Formats: sequence, structure tokens, C-alpha cells
Amino acid sequence: MKIIENLTNVFENPLVNITFLCGFLFIIAGYILLKFPPKNINSLYGYRTSSSMENQEKWDFAQNYSSKEMIKMGGFLLLSILLHFLNDFDNLTNMNIGLALLILSVIILFLRVEKAIKIKFKGK
Repeated sequence: MKIIENLTNVFENPLVNITFLCGFLFIIAGYILLKFPPKNINSLYGYRTSSSMENQEKWDFAQNYSSKEMIKMGGFLLLSILLHFLNDFDNLTNMNIGLALLILSVIILFLRVEKAIKIKFKGK
């Protein structure tokens, strides 16, 4: 019974909920984008920034690269669940840490993809 109680306590922690759910969704979305990338430039589906939508070659590269980065960021978020075991903060602090990690992951994702686009298409 103690194990079930400990597991229940883990999933009551906002840090775990945010990082687990968002990490899982990042991995699923990245995998779907990797396996079923949008064929043509569009404004509905895929990695859509002004630089990725400039031409078809950049679009295709951005879809492939961003999906892999999204999977990595999802893994990072899943691993950050371990922070729950290293801290003894209240729920509000854990929620703020979880949200900060989520926002940081999204920012890193965009920065890495945009940098890769600039490097790959430097002279184009």
C-alpha cells in the first residue's frame, strides 16, 4: 500500500503533471510530424515560421529537423520529472518550475531549429 500511496503523491505534484504530460505530447507530436510531414508549405500544419516558409527546400528541412528536436525536448521534459525527487517545494513552486521548463523547452526548440535553418541555407 505504501508504494501506491507514493505513486499517488508523485502524480499529485504539478511539476510531474506538467513535465510528464507535455513531454509525452512533444514526443507524440514530433513522431507524427516526422512520419507524416506536411508535403507543401501551409499555414495549418507543421513547423511554421517565416524562415521555414520561404521556399519548399527550407520547409522540408524545417519539418524534419523540428520533429527530431521536438522529440528531444519531450525527452528532456520527461527526464525533468526527476526534479520532483530532488526538491521539497510546495505545489505552487513546483507548478512554476514545470511551466518554466515547458516554456524553456519551446524557446530552445525554436532557437535550435531557426539556427539550423540559417546555417544550412546561409548563402541562399
